[in-house]
Amino acid sequence: MYLYKPPRLSEAGNVLMPRTVDLDQLLARKRELETRASESRDFLDRLRDLRIWQARRLAQTYDDLRGDARYAPAIAFFLNDLYGSLDSGPRDRQLARASPLLRHGLPGAARAALERAIELDVLSAELDHAMVALISSWPIGGAGYADAYRLVGRRDARARQIELVLSVGADLDRIVRYAWIGSALHLWQAPARAIGFGVLHDFLDRGFDAFRNIADARTFLQTIREREVQLMEQLFAGGGEEVFADRSQ
Repeated sequence: MYLYKPPRLSEAGNVLMPRTVDLDQLLARKRELETRASESRDFLDRLRDLRIWQARRLAQTYDDLRGDARYAPAIAFFLNDLYGSLDSGPRDRQLARASPLLRHGLPGAARAALERAIELDVLSAELDHAMVALISSWPIGGAGYADAYRLVGRRDARARQIELVLSVGADLDRIVRYAWIGSALHLWQAPARAIGFGVLHDFLDRGFDAFRNIADARTFLQTIREREVQLMEQLFAGGGEEVFADRSQ
């Protein structure tokens, strides 16, 4: 079972990300969560509604970046592949089969990005499941979301969620500096599809393409950090629906 552990902090107060995670353990936890959710049609419907609402919130928060040609692909990758994904099952199943090969066949930064993306997926699923159980009225609204967010608590997990998003972005930013990795991903496309890893390849390829046109992702990632941390702090401080007003300015 995946057990979240609070992150270690540097002397400057920044979260220190571990370089390795147990993918098999994470994938097992994801399957456990999916199995539990599938036992109730009502729970699945509410979980989907919650994720749609959160995706809309994220799209609004980063509407200004989505309108910038440099950042639009990266925002789309974050929304659709890292957090907004409503069905990551095919990717996870392929990853479970490919795990032994990936440990030795992927560059370190690409492997780290993939591992952290899966950890983010599992942690987000745990938090979403807890939220669904506590939201008192549907359809979901900002006030109900804020109340459930505070009731779930797990501040360390929320901070970890943000840091995982940023770390995946930082890993991808490092990857695109090496043109040969992009060429390797392109060459791997046909073999990956032939052996049943097409979805996994496409995930990595989209991540590479998303950051390829950003000359330096530090400003982009810092913007995400500032907005998400501010939102987290306001919610834990008792903020309600008003904290979800347009935050892109």
